[in-house]
Amino acid sequence: MPKMTGAQYLAEALKAYEVTHLFHVPAILRKTMVELEERTLINRVRSHGEKSAAYMADGYARATGKPGICAAQVIGAMNLAAGLRDAFLARSPVIAFTGGRVPETKFRKVYQEIDDVPTFDPVTKFNATIDDVSRIPDMLNQAFRSATSGSPGPVHLQFAGNEGQLDQQEAEMTLQVDKNCIKMPPHRPMADLASITEAAKILANSSKPVLVVGGGARSSEASNEILTLAEKLNIPVVTSLNGKDVFPSTHRLCAGVVGTYSRESANKTVLESDLVFFIGTQAGGMTTHFWAVPPIGKSAIQLDIDPEALGRNYPLKVALNGDVKATLQKLVDVCDSSSANKREKWVNTVETIVKEYYDTYSGLMNSEDIPMRPERICKEMTDHLPSDAMVVVDTGHSGMWMGGMYDLRESTQNYMRSAGHLGWAFPAALGAKCGIPDRPVICFTGDSGLWYHIGDIETAVRWNINAVILVNNNHSGNQSKRGFDRIYGGEQTEKAFELWGLSKVNFAEIAENMGALGIRVEKPGELKSAFDQAFSAKRPVVLDVVSEINALAPLAHS
Repeated sequence: MPKMTGAQYLAEALKAYEVTHLFHVPAILRKTMVELEERTLINRVRSHGEKSAAYMADGYARATGKPGICAAQVIGAMNLAAGLRDAFLARSPVIAFTGGRVPETKFRKVYQEIDDVPTFDPVTKFNATIDDVSRIPDMLNQAFRSATSGSPGPVHLQFAGNEGQLDQQEAEMTLQVDKNCIKMPPHRPMADLASITEAAKILANSSKPVLVVGGGARSSEASNEILTLAEKLNIPVVTSLNGKDVFPSTHRLCAGVVGTYSRESANKTVLESDLVFFIGTQAGGMTTHFWAVPPIGKSAIQLDIDPEALGRNYPLKVALNGDVKATLQKLVDVCDSSSANKREKWVNTVETIVKEYYDTYSGLMNSEDIPMRPERICKEMTDHLPSDAMVVVDTGHSGMWMGGMYDLRESTQNYMRSAGHLGWAFPAALGAKCGIPDRPVICFTGDSGLWYHIGDIETAVRWNINAVILVNNNHSGNQSKRGFDRIYGGEQTEKAFELWGLSKVNFAEIAENMGALGIRVEKPGELKSAFDQAFSAKRPVVLDVVSEINALAPLAHS
Protein backbone atom coordinates (compact mmCIF):
# COMPACT_ATOMS: atom_id res chain seq x y z
CA MET A 1 0.00 0.00 0.00
CA PRO A 2 1.23 3.52 -0.76
CA LYS A 3 2.13 5.86 2.07
CA MET A 4 0.26 9.15 2.23
CA THR A 5 -0.73 11.78 4.75
CA GLY A 6 -4.23 12.00 6.11
CA ALA A 7 -4.59 15.30 4.26
CA GLN A 8 -3.67 13.71 0.93
CA TYR A 9 -6.13 10.89 1.55
CA LEU A 10 -8.96 13.24 2.54
CA ALA A 11 -8.46 15.39 -0.56
CA GLU A 12 -8.49 12.40 -2.90
CA ALA A 13 -11.44 10.76 -1.13
CA LEU A 14 -13.61 13.89 -1.07
CA LYS A 15 -12.90 14.37 -4.78
CA ALA A 16 -13.89 10.74 -5.45
CA TYR A 17 -17.12 11.30 -3.49
CA GLU A 18 -17.84 14.17 -5.92
CA VAL A 19 -17.78 16.86 -3.23
CA THR A 20 -17.67 20.33 -4.81
CA HIS A 21 -17.72 22.58 -1.71
CA LEU A 22 -16.52 22.49 1.89
CA PHE A 23 -18.04 25.10 4.22
CA HIS A 24 -15.87 26.02 7.19
CA VAL A 25 -14.58 28.47 9.76
CA PRO A 26 -10.78 28.45 10.20
CA ALA A 27 -8.69 26.90 11.40
CA ILE A 28 -9.39 23.25 10.76
CA LEU A 29 -7.55 20.58 8.80
CA ARG A 30 -5.07 23.15 7.48
CA LYS A 31 -2.95 20.64 5.59
CA THR A 32 -6.09 19.15 4.03
CA MET A 33 -7.07 22.63 2.83
CA VAL A 34 -3.72 22.86 1.03
CA GLU A 35 -4.16 19.43 -0.54
CA LEU A 36 -7.68 20.34 -1.66
CA GLU A 37 -6.21 23.33 -3.48
CA GLU A 38 -3.42 21.34 -5.13
CA ARG A 39 -5.29 18.12 -5.95
CA THR A 40 -8.95 19.09 -6.51
CA LEU A 41 -11.38 21.77 -7.68
CA ILE A 42 -13.26 21.69 -4.36
CA ASN A 43 -14.19 25.18 -3.17
CA ARG A 44 -13.28 25.93 0.45
CA VAL A 45 -16.03 28.41 1.40
CA ARG A 46 -15.15 30.32 4.56
CA SER A 47 -18.26 31.61 6.33
CA HIS A 48 -18.64 34.09 9.20
CA GLY A 49 -19.75 31.54 11.77
CA GLU A 50 -19.94 27.83 12.44
CA LYS A 51 -23.75 27.71 12.43
CA SER A 52 -23.90 29.36 9.03
CA ALA A 53 -21.29 26.88 7.73
CA ALA A 54 -23.50 24.01 8.91
CA TYR A 55 -26.58 25.64 7.36
CA MET A 56 -24.73 26.11 4.06
CA ALA A 57 -23.77 22.44 4.05
CA ASP A 58 -27.40 21.57 4.82
CA GLY A 59 -28.71 23.66 1.93
CA TYR A 60 -26.15 22.09 -0.38
CA ALA A 61 -27.20 18.59 0.75
CA ARG A 62 -30.94 19.16 0.32
CA ALA A 63 -30.46 20.78 -3.10
CA THR A 64 -28.19 18.04 -4.49
CA GLY A 65 -29.00 14.89 -2.51
CA LYS A 66 -25.26 14.59 -1.83
CA PRO A 67 -23.67 15.03 1.61
CA GLY A 68 -22.78 18.61 2.46
CA ILE A 69 -19.44 19.01 4.25
CA CYS A 70 -18.79 21.54 7.04
CA ALA A 71 -15.85 21.95 9.40
CA ALA A 72 -14.62 23.90 12.43
CA GLN A 73 -11.74 23.79 14.87
CA VAL A 74 -12.27 22.54 18.39
CA ILE A 75 -13.35 25.87 19.90
CA GLY A 76 -16.13 26.21 17.34
CA ALA A 77 -17.34 22.62 17.57
CA MET A 78 -20.37 23.31 19.76
CA ASN A 79 -21.51 26.08 17.44
CA LEU A 80 -21.26 23.62 14.55
CA ALA A 81 -23.30 21.08 16.54
CA ALA A 82 -26.01 23.69 17.08
CA GLY A 83 -26.11 24.21 13.32
CA LEU A 84 -26.72 20.50 12.76
CA ARG A 85 -30.05 20.58 14.60
CA ASP A 86 -31.94 21.64 11.49
CA ALA A 87 -30.27 19.02 9.31
CA PHE A 88 -31.09 16.37 11.89
CA LEU A 89 -34.75 17.36 12.10
CA ALA A 90 -35.04 17.52 8.31
CA ARG A 91 -33.18 14.24 7.70
CA SER A 92 -30.48 15.96 5.69
CA PRO A 93 -27.11 14.25 4.94
CA VAL A 94 -24.49 16.61 6.39
CA ILE A 95 -20.97 15.54 7.42
CA ALA A 96 -19.22 17.69 10.04
CA PHE A 97 -15.46 17.66 10.68
CA THR A 98 -14.04 19.14 13.88
CA GLY A 99 -10.77 19.16 15.77
CA GLY A 100 -10.26 17.35 19.07
CA ARG A 101 -7.75 16.78 21.83
CA VAL A 102 -4.72 14.53 21.62
CA PRO A 103 -4.30 11.88 24.36
CA GLU A 104 -1.25 13.50 25.97
CA THR A 105 -3.14 16.70 26.81
CA LYS A 106 -6.55 15.31 27.72
CA PHE A 107 -7.86 16.00 31.26
CA ARG A 108 -5.02 18.43 32.03
CA LYS A 109 -6.93 21.68 31.46
CA VAL A 110 -5.17 22.39 28.22
CA TYR A 111 -6.23 25.64 26.55
CA GLN A 112 -9.98 25.56 25.77
CA GLU A 113 -10.36 21.93 26.88
CA ILE A 114 -13.99 20.76 26.71
CA ASP A 115 -15.24 17.35 25.64
CA ASP A 116 -17.28 18.31 22.58
CA VAL A 117 -18.12 14.82 21.36
CA PRO A 118 -21.24 14.28 23.54
CA THR A 119 -22.66 17.56 22.17
CA PHE A 120 -23.06 15.89 18.79
CA ASP A 121 -24.92 12.80 20.07
CA PRO A 122 -28.47 14.27 19.92
CA VAL A 123 -28.03 15.76 16.43
CA THR A 124 -26.20 13.03 14.50
CA LYS A 125 -26.74 9.49 13.26
CA PHE A 126 -23.04 8.66 13.71
CA ASN A 127 -20.64 10.47 16.03
CA ALA A 128 -17.02 9.30 16.24
CA THR A 129 -13.42 10.27 16.93
CA ILE A 130 -10.40 9.51 14.76
CA ASP A 131 -7.17 9.26 16.77
CA ASP A 132 -5.15 7.12 14.34
CA VAL A 133 -4.51 8.40 10.82
CA SER A 134 -4.86 4.87 9.39
CA ARG A 135 -8.54 4.92 10.42
CA ILE A 136 -9.45 7.82 8.15
CA PRO A 137 -10.40 5.61 5.16
CA ASP A 138 -12.93 3.39 6.92
CA MET A 139 -14.31 6.17 9.12
CA LEU A 140 -14.85 8.51 6.18
CA ASN A 141 -16.64 5.76 4.28
CA GLN A 142 -18.84 5.11 7.28
CA ALA A 143 -19.64 8.82 7.49
CA PHE A 144 -20.91 8.88 3.89
CA ARG A 145 -22.72 5.57 4.40
CA SER A 146 -24.50 6.73 7.55
CA ALA A 147 -25.36 10.16 6.15
CA THR A 148 -27.05 8.84 2.99
CA SER A 149 -28.51 5.44 3.93
CA GLY A 150 -31.84 4.54 5.50
CA SER A 151 -33.35 7.66 6.99
CA PRO A 152 -30.56 10.14 6.10
CA GLY A 153 -29.05 12.56 8.58
CA PRO A 154 -25.95 14.34 9.89
CA VAL A 155 -22.67 12.70 10.89
CA HIS A 156 -19.74 14.02 12.96
CA LEU A 157 -16.07 13.05 12.79
CA GLN A 158 -13.62 14.55 15.27
CA PHE A 159 -9.97 14.49 14.15
CA ALA A 160 -7.25 14.46 16.82
CA GLY A 161 -5.63 17.86 17.34
CA ASN A 162 -7.40 21.13 18.07
CA GLU A 163 -7.15 21.94 14.35
CA GLY A 164 -7.33 18.30 13.30
CA GLN A 165 -3.53 18.04 12.94
CA LEU A 166 -3.95 14.29 12.63
CA ASP A 167 -4.19 14.95 8.89
CA GLN A 168 -0.45 15.72 8.82
CA GLN A 169 0.52 12.18 9.88
CA GLU A 170 1.34 9.41 7.40
CA ALA A 171 0.16 5.84 7.02
CA GLU A 172 -0.12 3.16 4.37
CA MET A 173 -3.55 3.80 2.86
CA THR A 174 -5.34 2.86 -0.35
CA LEU A 175 -8.21 4.98 -1.61
CA GLN A 176 -11.51 3.38 -0.64
CA VAL A 177 -14.77 4.94 -1.81
CA ASP A 178 -18.26 3.47 -1.55
CA LYS A 179 -19.69 4.77 -4.83
CA ASN A 180 -23.21 3.84 -3.73
CA CYS A 181 -23.03 6.52 -1.05
CA ILE A 182 -22.14 9.51 -3.21
CA LYS A 183 -25.83 10.47 -3.21
CA MET A 184 -28.92 9.39 -1.29
CA PRO A 185 -30.50 6.91 -1.28
CA PRO A 186 -27.75 4.33 -1.78
CA HIS A 187 -30.12 1.40 -1.33
CA ARG A 188 -33.84 0.92 -1.97
CA PRO A 189 -35.31 -1.77 0.28
CA MET A 190 -38.93 -2.61 -0.51
CA ALA A 191 -41.69 -3.37 1.97
CA ASP A 192 -42.88 -6.99 1.98
CA LEU A 193 -45.38 -7.95 -0.70
CA ALA A 194 -48.05 -9.14 1.74
CA SER A 195 -48.16 -5.72 3.44
CA ILE A 196 -48.20 -3.93 0.09
CA THR A 197 -51.12 -6.10 -1.10
CA GLU A 198 -53.02 -5.44 2.13
CA ALA A 199 -52.46 -1.69 1.76
CA ALA A 200 -53.80 -1.85 -1.80
CA LYS A 201 -56.99 -3.56 -0.57
CA ILE A 202 -57.55 -0.98 2.17
CA LEU A 203 -57.06 1.88 -0.30
CA ALA A 204 -59.47 0.25 -2.78
CA ASN A 205 -62.17 -0.03 -0.11
CA SER A 206 -61.80 3.57 1.07
CA SER A 207 -64.26 6.19 -0.18
CA LYS A 208 -62.45 9.30 1.05
CA PRO A 209 -58.74 8.58 1.40
CA VAL A 210 -55.96 11.17 1.41
CA LEU A 211 -52.20 10.86 0.88
CA VAL A 212 -50.08 12.78 3.41
CA VAL A 213 -46.66 13.10 1.76
CA GLY A 214 -43.52 14.10 3.64
CA GLY A 215 -39.85 14.82 3.16
CA GLY A 216 -38.99 11.13 2.98
CA ALA A 217 -40.68 11.03 -0.41
CA ARG A 218 -38.49 13.95 -1.45
CA SER A 219 -35.31 12.20 -0.29
CA SER A 220 -36.39 9.09 -2.17
CA GLU A 221 -37.09 11.11 -5.34
CA ALA A 222 -40.56 9.56 -5.47
CA SER A 223 -42.53 12.43 -7.04
CA ASN A 224 -43.49 10.43 -10.13
CA GLU A 225 -44.65 7.48 -8.04
CA ILE A 226 -46.78 9.71 -5.79
CA LEU A 227 -48.38 11.29 -8.86
CA THR A 228 -49.01 7.91 -10.50
CA LEU A 229 -50.62 6.45 -7.38
CA ALA A 230 -52.79 9.51 -6.78
CA GLU A 231 -54.03 9.62 -10.37
CA LYS A 232 -54.55 5.86 -10.69
CA LEU A 233 -56.72 5.69 -7.58
CA ASN A 234 -58.12 9.25 -7.72
CA ILE A 235 -56.88 10.19 -4.25
CA PRO A 236 -56.31 13.79 -3.04
CA VAL A 237 -52.84 14.70 -1.81
CA VAL A 238 -51.59 16.96 0.97
CA THR A 239 -47.95 17.44 1.89
CA SER A 240 -45.82 18.36 4.85
CA LEU A 241 -43.66 21.47 4.53
CA ASN A 242 -40.67 19.22 3.77
CA GLY A 243 -42.65 17.51 1.03
CA LYS A 244 -44.19 20.61 -0.54
CA ASP A 245 -42.39 20.17 -3.89
CA VAL A 246 -43.11 16.44 -4.19
CA PHE A 247 -46.58 16.96 -5.69
CA PRO A 248 -47.65 19.69 -8.17
CA SER A 249 -49.41 22.56 -6.37
CA THR A 250 -51.66 23.20 -9.37
CA HIS A 251 -52.84 19.59 -9.76
CA ARG A 252 -56.58 19.02 -9.22
CA LEU A 253 -55.77 16.44 -6.53
CA CYS A 254 -53.54 18.78 -4.51
CA ALA A 255 -55.07 20.34 -1.40
CA GLY A 256 -51.88 22.03 -0.11
CA VAL A 257 -49.64 21.86 2.95
CA VAL A 258 -51.12 20.24 6.05
CA GLY A 259 -50.47 20.75 9.76
CA THR A 260 -49.55 23.83 11.78
CA TYR A 261 -47.75 25.92 9.14
CA SER A 262 -50.38 24.99 6.60
CA ARG A 263 -53.16 25.73 4.18
CA GLU A 264 -56.71 25.61 5.52
CA SER A 265 -57.87 23.46 2.59
CA ALA A 266 -55.33 20.76 3.40
CA ASN A 267 -56.36 20.48 7.05
CA LYS A 268 -60.04 20.38 6.09
CA THR A 269 -59.34 17.61 3.56
CA VAL A 270 -57.54 15.45 6.11
CA LEU A 271 -60.25 15.98 8.72
CA GLU A 272 -63.01 14.99 6.27
CA SER A 273 -61.17 11.90 4.99
CA ASP A 274 -61.91 8.34 6.10
CA LEU A 275 -58.35 7.03 5.60
CA VAL A 276 -54.93 8.70 5.86
CA PHE A 277 -51.92 7.24 4.05
CA PHE A 278 -48.75 8.71 5.58
CA ILE A 279 -45.92 8.49 3.02
CA GLY A 280 -42.36 9.39 4.03
CA THR A 281 -43.44 11.43 7.03
CA GLN A 282 -42.99 10.70 10.71
CA ALA A 283 -46.47 12.11 11.39
CA GLY A 284 -44.95 14.47 13.93
CA GLY A 285 -46.48 17.45 15.70
CA MET A 286 -46.09 20.05 12.94
CA THR A 287 -47.41 17.86 10.12
CA THR A 288 -50.46 16.79 12.13
CA HIS A 289 -51.01 20.03 14.07
CA PHE A 290 -50.02 18.20 17.20
CA TRP A 291 -51.99 15.07 16.34
CA ALA A 292 -55.28 16.89 15.81
CA VAL A 293 -55.16 16.71 11.97
CA PRO A 294 -56.03 13.87 11.76
CA PRO A 295 -57.13 12.98 15.28
CA ILE A 296 -55.56 9.85 16.72
CA GLY A 297 -57.79 6.92 15.88
CA LYS A 298 -58.39 7.88 12.24
CA SER A 299 -57.82 4.86 9.98
CA ALA A 300 -54.22 5.04 8.78
CA ILE A 301 -51.52 3.39 6.67
CA GLN A 302 -47.88 4.44 6.94
CA LEU A 303 -44.87 3.97 4.64
CA ASP A 304 -41.41 4.91 5.89
CA ILE A 305 -37.85 3.65 5.54
CA ASP A 306 -37.39 4.07 9.30
CA PRO A 307 -39.14 1.19 11.11
CA GLU A 308 -39.22 3.17 14.35
CA ALA A 309 -41.49 5.77 12.72
CA LEU A 310 -44.18 3.23 11.86
CA GLY A 311 -47.11 3.47 14.23
CA ARG A 312 -45.30 5.78 16.64
CA ASN A 313 -48.06 8.39 16.62
CA TYR A 314 -51.07 6.68 14.99
CA PRO A 315 -52.41 3.12 15.20
CA LEU A 316 -52.06 1.59 11.74
CA LYS A 317 -54.15 -0.67 9.54
CA VAL A 318 -50.90 -1.70 7.86
CA ALA A 319 -47.26 -0.63 8.17
CA LEU A 320 -44.94 -0.52 5.15
CA ASN A 321 -41.23 -0.48 5.94
CA GLY A 322 -39.20 0.42 2.89
CA ASP A 323 -37.91 3.01 0.48
CA VAL A 324 -40.78 5.21 -0.69
CA LYS A 325 -39.99 5.06 -4.41
CA ALA A 326 -39.39 1.30 -4.58
CA THR A 327 -42.40 0.44 -2.42
CA LEU A 328 -44.80 2.75 -4.27
CA GLN A 329 -43.71 1.31 -7.61
CA LYS A 330 -44.87 -2.10 -6.41
CA LEU A 331 -48.01 -0.68 -4.78
CA VAL A 332 -49.01 0.98 -8.06
CA ASP A 333 -48.54 -2.37 -9.82
CA VAL A 334 -50.87 -4.26 -7.48
CA CYS A 335 -53.52 -1.53 -7.09
CA ASP A 336 -56.78 -1.92 -8.96
CA SER A 337 -57.76 1.32 -10.70
CA SER A 338 -61.43 0.28 -10.87
CA SER A 339 -62.08 1.90 -7.47
CA ALA A 340 -61.10 5.36 -8.76
CA ASN A 341 -64.55 6.25 -10.11
CA LYS A 342 -66.24 5.92 -6.74
CA ARG A 343 -64.01 8.72 -5.42
CA GLU A 344 -65.06 11.33 -7.95
CA LYS A 345 -67.55 12.84 -5.51
CA TRP A 346 -64.80 12.99 -2.86
CA VAL A 347 -62.38 14.66 -5.28
CA ASN A 348 -65.05 17.18 -6.25
CA THR A 349 -65.55 17.95 -2.57
CA VAL A 350 -61.83 18.56 -2.13
CA GLU A 351 -61.74 20.77 -5.23
CA THR A 352 -64.53 22.85 -3.69
CA ILE A 353 -62.60 23.11 -0.42
CA VAL A 354 -59.52 24.31 -2.31
CA LYS A 355 -61.53 26.83 -4.34
CA GLU A 356 -63.05 28.20 -1.16
CA TYR A 357 -59.55 28.71 0.23
CA TYR A 358 -58.44 30.74 -2.79
CA ASP A 359 -61.70 32.71 -2.77
CA THR A 360 -61.15 33.56 0.91
CA TYR A 361 -57.63 34.90 0.42
CA SER A 362 -57.78 36.27 -3.14
CA GLY A 363 -58.36 39.81 -1.90
CA LEU A 364 -55.19 39.73 0.21
CA MET A 365 -53.19 37.93 -2.48
CA ASN A 366 -54.06 40.72 -4.93
CA SER A 367 -53.95 43.57 -2.43
CA GLU A 368 -52.48 46.91 -3.55
CA ASP A 369 -51.91 47.98 0.06
CA ILE A 370 -48.74 49.86 0.99
CA PRO A 371 -46.87 48.64 3.03
CA MET A 372 -47.34 45.36 1.20
CA ARG A 373 -49.30 42.37 2.36
CA PRO A 374 -47.18 39.19 2.62
CA GLU A 375 -49.96 37.32 0.81
CA ARG A 376 -49.33 39.54 -2.22
CA ILE A 377 -45.59 38.89 -2.04
CA CYS A 378 -46.22 35.13 -2.10
CA LYS A 379 -48.65 35.51 -5.03
CA GLU A 380 -46.06 37.50 -7.00
CA MET A 381 -43.50 34.77 -6.33
CA THR A 382 -45.96 32.13 -7.56
CA ASP A 383 -46.58 34.09 -10.75
CA HIS A 384 -43.11 35.33 -11.59
CA LEU A 385 -40.34 33.06 -10.30
CA PRO A 386 -38.31 31.22 -12.96
CA SER A 387 -39.64 27.82 -14.02
CA ASP A 388 -36.60 26.06 -12.53
CA ALA A 389 -36.28 28.10 -9.32
CA MET A 390 -35.18 26.61 -6.01
CA VAL A 391 -37.04 28.36 -3.19
CA VAL A 392 -35.47 28.28 0.30
CA VAL A 393 -37.75 29.40 3.14
CA ASP A 394 -37.16 30.36 6.77
CA THR A 395 -39.29 29.29 9.72
CA GLY A 396 -41.77 31.38 11.70
CA HIS A 397 -44.06 33.64 9.70
CA SER A 398 -41.92 33.06 6.61
CA GLY A 399 -42.71 29.36 6.75
CA MET A 400 -46.38 30.03 7.46
CA TRP A 401 -46.84 32.52 4.60
CA MET A 402 -44.96 30.50 2.02
CA GLY A 403 -46.27 27.12 3.13
CA GLY A 404 -49.84 28.27 2.64
CA MET A 405 -49.74 31.06 0.07
CA TYR A 406 -46.99 30.11 -2.38
CA ASP A 407 -47.60 27.61 -5.20
CA LEU A 408 -45.01 25.81 -7.28
CA ARG A 409 -46.21 26.20 -10.87
CA GLU A 410 -43.78 23.74 -12.48
CA SER A 411 -42.47 20.28 -11.65
CA THR A 412 -38.99 21.72 -12.28
CA GLN A 413 -39.35 24.13 -9.35
CA ASN A 414 -38.21 23.03 -5.90
CA TYR A 415 -38.84 24.07 -2.32
CA MET A 416 -37.06 23.52 0.96
CA ARG A 417 -37.62 25.06 4.35
CA SER A 418 -36.16 25.45 7.78
CA ALA A 419 -37.09 22.62 10.12
CA GLY A 420 -37.41 25.11 12.95
CA HIS A 421 -34.39 27.42 13.23
CA LEU A 422 -34.84 31.08 12.39
CA GLY A 423 -32.00 32.42 10.27
CA TRP A 424 -31.36 29.09 8.54
CA ALA A 425 -32.72 30.04 5.13
CA PHE A 426 -30.15 32.66 4.07
CA PRO A 427 -27.00 30.55 4.55
CA ALA A 428 -28.88 27.45 3.34
CA ALA A 429 -29.74 29.30 0.12
CA LEU A 430 -26.05 30.10 -0.38
CA GLY A 431 -25.21 26.41 0.09
CA ALA A 432 -27.98 25.39 -2.30
CA LYS A 433 -26.69 27.79 -4.95
CA CYS A 434 -23.21 26.28 -4.58
CA GLY A 435 -24.70 22.84 -5.21
CA ILE A 436 -26.88 23.87 -8.16
CA PRO A 437 -25.02 26.85 -9.65
CA ASP A 438 -26.91 26.76 -12.97
CA ARG A 439 -30.34 27.17 -11.37
CA PRO A 440 -31.90 30.31 -9.87
CA VAL A 441 -32.05 30.15 -6.06
CA ILE A 442 -34.21 32.52 -4.00
CA CYS A 443 -34.42 32.75 -0.22
CA PHE A 444 -37.57 33.97 1.54
CA THR A 445 -36.83 35.26 5.02
CA GLY A 446 -37.83 38.10 7.31
CA ASP A 447 -35.72 40.86 8.78
CA SER A 448 -35.53 38.89 12.05
CA GLY A 449 -34.16 35.93 10.08
CA LEU A 450 -31.63 37.90 8.05
CA TRP A 451 -30.11 39.54 11.13
CA TYR A 452 -28.83 36.15 12.37
CA HIS A 453 -26.26 35.77 9.59
CA ILE A 454 -26.26 39.12 7.81
CA GLY A 455 -22.46 39.08 7.70
CA ASP A 456 -22.63 36.27 5.16
CA ILE A 457 -23.76 38.75 2.52
CA GLU A 458 -20.02 39.42 2.39
CA THR A 459 -19.42 35.66 2.05
CA ALA A 460 -21.80 35.53 -0.91
CA VAL A 461 -20.03 38.48 -2.54
CA ARG A 462 -16.54 37.09 -1.89
CA TRP A 463 -17.41 33.72 -3.42
CA ASN A 464 -19.74 35.15 -6.09
CA ILE A 465 -22.67 33.05 -4.88
CA ASN A 466 -25.46 34.65 -6.91
CA ALA A 467 -28.46 33.76 -4.81
CA VAL A 468 -31.42 36.13 -4.44
CA ILE A 469 -32.36 36.97 -0.85
CA LEU A 470 -35.91 38.32 -0.43
CA VAL A 471 -36.40 39.99 2.95
CA ASN A 472 -39.99 40.41 4.13
CA ASN A 473 -39.10 43.57 6.00
CA ASN A 474 -41.70 44.64 8.56
CA HIS A 475 -39.08 45.83 11.11
CA SER A 476 -40.22 43.24 13.61
CA GLY A 477 -40.60 39.65 14.63
CA ASN A 478 -44.35 40.03 14.42
CA GLN A 479 -45.11 36.33 14.79
CA SER A 480 -44.72 37.11 18.49
CA LYS A 481 -47.50 39.70 18.47
CA ARG A 482 -50.29 37.23 19.24
CA GLY A 483 -48.33 35.73 22.11
CA PHE A 484 -47.64 39.08 23.75
CA ASP A 485 -51.25 40.22 23.29
CA ARG A 486 -52.31 37.04 25.06
CA ILE A 487 -49.86 37.35 27.94
CA TYR A 488 -50.88 40.97 28.49
CA GLY A 489 -54.49 39.85 28.84
CA GLY A 490 -55.82 40.70 25.39
CA GLU A 491 -53.90 43.75 24.22
CA GLN A 492 -50.24 44.41 24.99
CA THR A 493 -48.92 47.76 26.17
CA GLU A 494 -47.21 50.17 23.81
CA LYS A 495 -43.92 49.50 25.57
CA ALA A 496 -44.26 45.77 24.90
CA PHE A 497 -43.29 46.44 21.29
CA GLU A 498 -39.66 46.55 22.40
CA LEU A 499 -39.93 42.81 23.09
CA TRP A 500 -40.52 41.94 19.41
CA GLY A 501 -40.01 45.11 17.39
CA LEU A 502 -36.85 46.00 15.46
CA SER A 503 -35.26 49.09 14.00
CA LYS A 504 -36.35 50.29 10.56
CA VAL A 505 -33.42 49.35 8.31
CA ASN A 506 -32.84 49.55 4.56
CA PHE A 507 -31.23 46.19 3.81
CA ALA A 508 -30.73 47.12 0.17
CA GLU A 509 -28.30 49.84 1.25
CA ILE A 510 -26.45 47.45 3.55
CA ALA A 511 -26.18 44.92 0.72
CA GLU A 512 -24.77 47.55 -1.63
CA ASN A 513 -22.16 48.52 0.96
CA MET A 514 -21.06 44.86 1.08
CA GLY A 515 -20.81 44.56 -2.70
CA ALA A 516 -24.12 42.87 -3.42
CA LEU A 517 -26.96 44.29 -5.49
CA GLY A 518 -29.59 45.85 -3.24
CA ILE A 519 -33.13 46.46 -4.51
CA ARG A 520 -35.69 48.23 -2.35
CA VAL A 521 -39.32 47.34 -3.16
CA GLU A 522 -42.10 49.40 -1.58
CA LYS A 523 -45.05 48.85 -3.95
CA PRO A 524 -46.65 45.57 -5.10
CA GLY A 525 -46.42 46.56 -8.74
CA GLU A 526 -42.63 46.79 -8.47
CA LEU A 527 -42.10 43.14 -7.59
CA LYS A 528 -42.12 41.62 -11.08
CA SER A 529 -39.48 43.99 -12.44
CA ALA A 530 -37.46 43.48 -9.24
CA PHE A 531 -37.48 39.71 -9.83
CA ASP A 532 -36.43 40.21 -13.44
CA GLN A 533 -33.55 42.44 -12.38
CA ALA A 534 -32.49 40.15 -9.54
CA PHE A 535 -32.34 36.96 -11.58
CA SER A 536 -30.42 38.62 -14.41
CA ALA A 537 -27.80 40.06 -12.06
CA LYS A 538 -24.29 38.64 -11.99
CA ARG A 539 -23.85 39.02 -8.26
CA PRO A 540 -25.73 38.24 -5.02
CA VAL A 541 -28.97 40.19 -4.62
CA VAL A 542 -30.90 41.40 -1.57
CA LEU A 543 -34.55 42.25 -2.33
CA ASP A 544 -35.68 44.44 0.56
CA VAL A 545 -39.49 44.23 0.41
CA VAL A 546 -41.27 46.58 2.82
CA SER A 547 -44.33 44.86 4.30
CA GLU A 548 -47.16 45.49 6.74
CA ILE A 549 -46.17 44.97 10.38
CA ASN A 550 -49.70 44.10 11.48
CA ALA A 551 -50.16 41.32 8.89
CA LEU A 552 -50.34 38.02 10.76
CA ALA A 553 -50.29 34.61 9.10
CA PRO A 554 -53.53 32.62 9.43
CA LEU A 555 -53.59 30.05 12.21
CA ALA A 556 -54.04 26.37 11.49
CA HIS A 557 -57.54 25.02 10.92
CA SER A 558 -58.46 22.14 13.22
